[in-house]
Amino acid sequence: MPIFDTQSREQLRQMYIEAWRKHREGVPMQPLEAQIADVVALHPEYQAALERPDTVLDRDYSPESGQSNPFLHMGLHLAVRDQIGTDRPPGIRAAFEALAARMSSPHDAEHQIIERLAEALWEAQRAGRPPDEQAYLRRIRELAGLRIK
Repeated sequence: MPIFDTQSREQLRQMYIEAWRKHREGVPMQPLEAQIADVVALHPEYQAALERPDTVLDRDYSPESGQSNPFLHMGLHLAVRDQIGTDRPPGIRAAFEALAARMSSPHDAEHQIIERLAEALWEAQRAGRPPDEQAYLRRIRELAGLRIK
């Protein structure tokens, strides 16, 4: 989602707030706004905060605070959905479909993939290299019960 690359933290957060407002009001949305609203709809624990922008626009979410960053979490959902939609890395769509069939919902399957994506990103950052797409895909395939290539 290249649109996110050029936005400040506040602009990005405002995009989530605005998409959720439009969803609640039944206002027409751009495709990306609809995707964001869909993810927010699956996370009732974040909705009240998005309805009070003054509480989240400038807020720092640090690991030490013990609270997860709702924008990071929802952004990872969007990233995973983009990966599935474009099948990149190749094979992730089939692995997701197999995993979703084993889980109680596609949303739960996304959460499992998000954990593996966060792990892959953390490992890459720690090693100072790009994420290993094949190792990432292998972990998802294992979760889905698929044969590892």
